[in-house]
Amino acid sequence: DMRGGVGPEVKRSTLLEEFRASKLRNFELADIVEHCDEFCRDQHGSRFIQTKLEIAPPSETEIVFEALLPTALSLMTDLFGNYVVQKFLERGSQEQRSALAKTMQGRVLQLSLDMYGCRVVQKAVEVVDGEEQAVLVNELQGHVMKCVRDQNGNHVIQKCIERSAPATIQFIVDDFIGQVVPLATHPYGCRVIQRILEYCGHSQVINVLNEIVESTRDLVFDQYGNYVVQHVLEHGQQDDRSNILMRVRGNLVAMSQHKFASNVVEKLLQFSSPDSRHVLLEEFTGESQGQPSILIMMRDAYGNYVIQKALDVCQGADRERLISCIKEHMVAVRRFVYGKHIIAHIEKLESGYKADGREGRNCRMPGPPGRDRGGFSPHRDRGMYNQGDRGRRDMGMPPPGMQGMHGQFFSPHVQ
Repeated sequence: DMRGGVGPEVKRSTLLEEFRASKLRNFELADIVEHCDEFCRDQHGSRFIQTKLEIAPPSETEIVFEALLPTALSLMTDLFGNYVVQKFLERGSQEQRSALAKTMQGRVLQLSLDMYGCRVVQKAVEVVDGEEQAVLVNELQGHVMKCVRDQNGNHVIQKCIERSAPATIQFIVDDFIGQVVPLATHPYGCRVIQRILEYCGHSQVINVLNEIVESTRDLVFDQYGNYVVQHVLEHGQQDDRSNILMRVRGNLVAMSQHKFASNVVEKLLQFSSPDSRHVLLEEFTGESQGQPSILIMMRDAYGNYVIQKALDVCQGADRERLISCIKEHMVAVRRFVYGKHIIAHIEKLESGYKADGREGRNCRMPGPPGRDRGGFSPHRDRGMYNQGDRGRRDMGMPPPGMQGMHGQFFSPHVQ
């Protein structure tokens, strides 16, 4: 068992007790070398070592490292000890990093599934290069699905995708073939698929893309799958967007009224070509179930945001056509709960045109106050969900504390 630690039932050494109690003595790293392991496992001792490693000369850090190395594997899964190991990986010499990487060999899977060990593995993948990195990553071959579905392991897989050469992680992409849909609808799997689409070349992930496109109609209504489709729309190629639009065409009004699928419609509006955007407007300004589609959408809690997005991104004749269609139903719009937002949106656009002294064919106005149109960008937020004002929707977020674990860790040093 790699786990260790100094808990309430463990008797502390006299030196550690003195360190914790003393307000006067000025401790240095040299003072605690013989008790290095114990200090690493103590909250205050770990914080002390991390602080000193920031400023200590190489000769002093080397002494501490030599004292730490024999128990480094156990420290990697310790509540406080893992931070000291991470600090050495981050600030240590190349030789020290290599020694720690060698210590991890044969235990990468076990560490990756551990709450604290996964953080050390991620840091190692981040700081070691070439063959040393490949050796660590390759230990996950045959265990990809186990890691992806694990609350700790999925972050390690994401870090491997972000930091490794495409050839090194080809086995991860290969394991996904035939499993894309169940993974895209999994709270952790959807993140890993997004990292693959983001960091791998188009030719490397073409089979993954094809599975996403073929299942678009199901994924857009899923609380996790919709993020994967959004990612393809935002970061994919124009052919990918066209293929997705082809799958959902004729169902856009219904999608606009759905908690999750409406996000996808907004991304279609935002990132599609003008010709594809014209297809969306055809449905918005047509009829659905014997009623004007525009009315159905404007009175819906989600659909009204789709209309506002359309007003933002459409240009020229398309925008004028949309505004004209809305104004045909202005009496009804004023009675809708969300109608005032759409009316205010149009008024802002039109006042912008006048202020600009133009007909307004190219004027882009912001949305309603407080509405961040940034959308979901895992590239920008390193795997965290960023839905702007999406407080209006329960997005099926992963459990608290699981977001952004890869690369953004709690550190007792700054607590």
